[in-house]
Amino acid sequence: MRENTAEILELANYKVITAQNGKEGVHLTNEFNPDLIVCDIMMPELDGYGVLHLLSKDEHTANIPFIFLTAKAEKEDYRRGMTMGADDYLTKPYDDVELLNIVEMRLKKSERLKRQFERSAKGLDQFIEEAKSFDLIAKLAEDKKVKTLRKKETIYTEGSFPSCVFFLQKGKVKAYKSNGSGKEYITDLFKEGDFFGYIDLLQGEAYQESAIALEEAEVSMIPKDDFFNLLQGNREVSSKFIRMLSNEIKDREERLLHLAYNSVRKRVAQALVTLVQRYQEDKAKPFSMSITREDIASMVGTATETVIRTLSDFKEERLIDMKGSLITVFEYEKLARMRN
Repeated sequence: MRENTAEILELANYKVITAQNGKEGVHLTNEFNPDLIVCDIMMPELDGYGVLHLLSKDEHTANIPFIFLTAKAEKEDYRRGMTMGADDYLTKPYDDVELLNIVEMRLKKSERLKRQFERSAKGLDQFIEEAKSFDLIAKLAEDKKVKTLRKKETIYTEGSFPSCVFFLQKGKVKAYKSNGSGKEYITDLFKEGDFFGYIDLLQGEAYQESAIALEEAEVSMIPKDDFFNLLQGNREVSSKFIRMLSNEIKDREERLLHLAYNSVRKRVAQALVTLVQRYQEDKAKPFSMSITREDIASMVGTATETVIRTLSDFKEERLIDMKGSLITVFEYEKLARMRN
């Protein structure tokens, strides 16, 4: 059966590598990094479920399309394989056309989802259209609601329970935590093309922070059920979505280190650098943004008066300019070096 399957695929101009058992299959997968795997369930050494489990745990192999090949047709076996993350199921006996069709379809879908999508409303729609071909998240596009927000309008509050994931189409948004006395600390800043509000949803907990619009904004709201269908229904769609999410845990860890050990001057410089990095592509050009001194103090973790004095020092040094709430950064590189 293995030799016959390989011969059919080779006649269709696919390059095929075969393995006699599950352990050898895992080894060859790590060595050659194939575009697709066709794997029997009943095998010596390590069965198909074991192969899928091991490959799914490795980030280098987890996204390879995986087709189970088996003589078993019971629903329980089918459900177990798909729950573990298999992309499709081919039951023996099968004909050559059936095999070639399923391989071609899975390769095409995998290639489409490997493409990079623009981080914008257009990019979100494009991604959704591609993902809809999996018939798992057809409601995602249909149920997508867009909400227009005024400046300082609250999106969600700390302690409330999430019911959707947000995608920022336009504007700027901040996430922040408050202590018992009402003092705020900004935990994150979001720009157009960012997803946010998903970590607490994944953990099944109430929001650990609040989110508010820094200016007029538009957000798309992806319903909770469709979000989980997106993540759990197909490994390819899941990995594509995850790659679109920001690496915010690492960023937060770095900010906490700066907050704990750097001087106020360095922390204010870090806050300004963060604003430039978050909201402007070309770092060589001057960057301007309207932001309150209170918000900068919330990013820095110090008193507003201290931030005002430090910003005044930066202005005298011609690193920045200030006109009301508008701050213009002239010397990004100098500020970036100052924070280290």
